[in-house]
Parts: sequence; C-alpha cells; structure tokens
Amino acid sequence: MSYFLPQHIPMTVTFRGGHPENIHHGSVAVVDRAGRLLACAGDIDTPLFTRSALKPFQAMPLLALGERYALSDEDMALLCASHNGEAMHTARAASLLARAGAAEADLLCGSHVPYVYSMNQRPVPDGARFGRLHHNCSGKHSGMLLLAHALGAERSGYVHPEHPVQQAIRASVSHFSGVPPERLVQGTDGCSAPNFALPLRQLAWAFARLTEPTPDPVYGVAPWRAAQAMSRFPELVSGEGRNDLTLMQAGGGDWVSKVGADGVQAMASFSRGVAIAAKCSDGQLAPLMLGLVSVLEQLGWLDDTSRPLLQSFVPPPMRNAAGHEVGEQRAVWQLQHTDQSR
Repeated sequence: MSYFLPQHIPMTVTFRGGHPENIHHGSVAVVDRAGRLLACAGDIDTPLFTRSALKPFQAMPLLALGERYALSDEDMALLCASHNGEAMHTARAASLLARAGAAEADLLCGSHVPYVYSMNQRPVPDGARFGRLHHNCSGKHSGMLLLAHALGAERSGYVHPEHPVQQAIRASVSHFSGVPPERLVQGTDGCSAPNFALPLRQLAWAFARLTEPTPDPVYGVAPWRAAQAMSRFPELVSGEGRNDLTLMQAGGGDWVSKVGADGVQAMASFSRGVAIAAKCSDGQLAPLMLGLVSVLEQLGWLDDTSRPLLQSFVPPPMRNAAGHEVGEQRAVWQLQHTDQSR
C-alpha cells in the first residue's frame, strides 16, 4: 500500500516555564466560493478523511429533492447533523424514517451512548437503553434511506459503495469539491457509510460553495437552503455543549459549521463567501478549536460580540495541584496569505 503522510505544522503548543512541552500539529485552508485560495498554513493538498464534515454533501442529492418529501429547515439541519441523541433529534430522525416507509431497524449506523452525556459531563441514567436513533449519524442514515426511496432502490445495503445512494453521494462530493470521482480516496466511516478523503483546499471550497445564493447548476437551491437551515437550527446539527452549536451561535446567523471526527472542522461565512477547513493531526478536538479561534482572529472574523462566545475554546492557564500557575496552551500557527487574497 502506498500513501503520503501530510506535512502538518505546529498548531498549538503547551508551554511550561515558557518552554514548549506538548505540540499539536495541523493544517488549515481558507478558500472563497470561486475556488481561490486566500490563506493557508501547513499541508492543504494531501487528502485527509473528512468524516462528518462531509455530511452536507452526503445529504445534497436528497436535499435537491426536498419538495418531494416536504423537508423543512429543521429536517435539513438534522440530515446534516452529528447530533447529541436528545429527544428533539431522535424524534425528527424517526419522522424522516417514516416518510421513507422505513423503521429504526433499517438503520445500519449501529448505536452508542448519546453524546449529550459525555459532552456535558453527565452520568448515564441507570438502566438507560439506547437504540439506533440515538446514534449521532441517525439523521444522515435516515436521509440515505429517504434517498433510496426516491431513487426506487432497495433499502438493504444502502451503505454499500456500489448502491445507487452512495453513487449519488460520490457524484455530489465530486461536484462540490472539484475532485474527479475516480480520484476520490474512499474509506469507511464510524457509522459504516463510505467516507472520502479530500485535500483541505477542496473541503474548504466545497463549504464556500454552500454560501452561494444563486442556484447551483446541478443541485439548485439545495446548497444555500441546507447551509441556511444548519445556521438557523444549530441545536439540531449538534446539541447542548457541542462546538458546532457554539460556533454558529457566535456567527450570529452568518456562519455555517460542521465538525468531523478525529480533528476535522469546516465552516463558512455567508456574507464573505469564504470558508475554512482545518485538521488537527492527532484528532483531538480541544487543540483544534483553539487553533480555529486563532484563525478566526487572524482573518478578522471575530468582534466584541462573537469573541466572548468562543472563550470556552481558549484554555485557562495551567495550574498544578497546589493552585500555582505553571504554564499555558496557545495557538502558534500563522496564516500565509496568498496573492489571490489581495
């Protein structure tokens, strides 16, 4: 097997006594909706698995048929979600399944303890039982079953790469990222659906294209409507205590955001027509968010309203057991602006 290791750069550093101790590496790309690279740091050209940051584009073939299934903005937000498994999430996923004539047992995502507990440091209630609707990807999978229904395809095996549902999704990912279908690097996500690795430059461009209000030649108004739905209902995209909820609230309606497992984050600004795609090389969320706040500051996206809302992403000084301040963690990467950004 041949592969290339991405050439990430130091993103955040923990300093103890003013000396570097722990280093998290990463990369970031900033691209406008015309596909122009505006700024970057690190490796933006080696394909990296997008994980759940890809969900808007996995949902796009169905979203383009939204009128057929009377998809509301709330439905569209859940189709693109990595949700907490709260009641508002499971109920809407069940509603989507019903429109496909499917049941919870048809979901092939598996099940896990809902994120609402781990992300909010809450104990799991004694005797609690959780099903497939509680899986953070149940909205995405419900959408895949709806798409199978729309295509007249069998429900069984809808996650197989050769299934018509996944072929439609591959075409969508190729369309928005600009990577030809035959060059897409494919793997299997944690929810058993296919996932694709994209260069950060291409992932950012795909997200920037969500900010285009003019209808897409293939998918019509679906990209714009889906992104607007996500921004309006961030609690359905994620849930209590989650970073996408915090980011979209900080954006005040101007940002659409989607995290991906193992250190991926993509977001875009409607007013700017510009998107950011970032990766923390070791997959950790906390340094990724600290690095992202630094990027937002460098781009001038933060103000006195949004900055305090993201303060939870900036770790306080490190203290030892005696309460003495012993160090700090801060972002160290610097964006390199391109000629195209001027």
